Amino acid sequence: MDLIINNMPPIMFLTLICFLLLGFPVAFSLAANGILYCLLGIFMGEFTFAFLQALPERIFGIVLNDALLAVPFFTLMGLVLERSGMAEDLLETIGQLFGPIRGGLAIAVVLVGAMLAATTGVVSASVISMGLISLPIMLRYGYDRKLATGVIAASGSLSQIIPPSLVLIVLADQLGRSIGDMYRGAMVPGLLLAGAYIVYVIIVSFFKPSSAPALPEEARVYKEPNGSRGLKSLLVVTLIASALAYYLDSILVAENAPVDEKVVVSLLLWGVITFIIALVNKFLKLGLLSQITERVIFVMVPPMFLIFLVLGTIFIGMATPTEGGAMGAVGSILLAMSRRRLSLDLLKQAMDTTTKITSFVVFILVGSTIFTLTFTGFGGQNWVHGLFASLPGGEYGFLIVVSIAVFLLAFFLDFFELAFIVVPLLGPVAESMGIDLIWFGVLLAVNMQTSFIHPPFGFALFYLRSVAPKEDYVDKVTGKLIPKVTTGDIYKGSISFIVIQLLMVAMVLTLPGLVTHYKDEGTGVDPSTIIIDSGSYGADPYGSPNPYGGGSSSDAFTNPADAFK
Repeated sequence: MDLIINNMPPIMFLTLICFLLLGFPVAFSLAANGILYCLLGIFMGEFTFAFLQALPERIFGIVLNDALLAVPFFTLMGLVLERSGMAEDLLETIGQLFGPIRGGLAIAVVLVGAMLAATTGVVSASVISMGLISLPIMLRYGYDRKLATGVIAASGSLSQIIPPSLVLIVLADQLGRSIGDMYRGAMVPGLLLAGAYIVYVIIVSFFKPSSAPALPEEARVYKEPNGSRGLKSLLVVTLIASALAYYLDSILVAENAPVDEKVVVSLLLWGVITFIIALVNKFLKLGLLSQITERVIFVMVPPMFLIFLVLGTIFIGMATPTEGGAMGAVGSILLAMSRRRLSLDLLKQAMDTTTKITSFVVFILVGSTIFTLTFTGFGGQNWVHGLFASLPGGEYGFLIVVSIAVFLLAFFLDFFELAFIVVPLLGPVAESMGIDLIWFGVLLAVNMQTSFIHPPFGFALFYLRSVAPKEDYVDKVTGKLIPKVTTGDIYKGSISFIVIQLLMVAMVLTLPGLVTHYKDEGTGVDPSTIIIDSGSYGADPYGSPNPYGGGSSSDAFTNPADAFK
């Protein structure tokens, strides 16, 4: 009996893994496991029923957590934009923009995946949208099946690392850190990962041109009367808007303002100026812009502006993530209305899915709280700390072992399961070793992202399999017979992108500055210029001593800022 009690934490963990492998729902597996072993502990005399009094307080703490309100807001924002046809418009426009170069369609998929990641935050929506729209086009024009399926699955999973990712909200909550800091820390690794995908596509198209051909001439829709593509006007508009945005930014923003604030204001100004130029050209029928330029501006700038507005206000501290999410949800509805694509059915579907996803997250969080309470009661945190703290190599030895363990667990558990089960156990150990928890969270996020494209249980692979052609079919445009996409094609295509993600894990591990740049900027105030005058608090302003040891209630406490000069 003593042997069982002393080893109860690993027994609990192994039982949980068995429940999950048997297919029981994650939330109920966690809760049932916690309650089962809590009752067992009471039977063995380790606990009393009073131990369970902490449980209601923990559950009410989850319900009262304002930060978790960001989950439904950002989910609704993404679903409204996705169901309003934004994905189709973006894929068509960027595909036409980059299609004439080798690998251009695959590059367009990565770029659209990054933009959808910054709006939807839901992997299933991104993968299914791009699988339905891009995969038939890429197969039509001779793309290698492994490259086409791999780039769609990997780009769709960017939703979990590029803000406003739902999992980053959960990680910040589990680690007890600011969601805004987690977003800022994850932005650079997320964009670098998208850039690495593009570099891989370029390398493949260079060394094996037949696997990623350019879009043929007859498939290029936007052409000018003189036969050109009209990219010069796009370049001119971009340069003019950039110059005006830079000039206005220097006037509106103080010189000593943080870099984040300057970048956000510049991007917002650039979006407004670009859109105004396109509107003036269209309504006055000036004919200064080419077809592709107008298409790019009217399709890409509004969602980009919404992204900059929401994430930008969070980054510079003007809005909390909850407020930013609410603003994004309202903005997405207004954007869908402006395109005359908002209907009652669309809004109902988006709200239903939002409710399901939010309930899914909260139920798992409640289950993990029950599990963690019992696990901690049996001394589980001390067991985990002793297991990892004695590893050779200090903090880097700990991080390497954790990264390997998370990568292996990702074969069987998905992103949310890892976030709710593993992070609460490892977070206290990392903090006790002096590891920055934002860096630790982003490192885990990049690593756990591979769970979506891991064969054979990767959810992104399942989503793609559901929309990829299962039988040979005749293409409606070319009339050619297109062979089916096999499950083996999808699995093989994911391997290259798993390697890229592991390289990104190594980069984040060896270059923590990619994440911790969020701490580099101060308040913009030089501490040496602050002078504290204690006189206004120590005595009455009229010269008589204050019997209560403080300043006059009518003066010092009315305007406390008078103490700082």
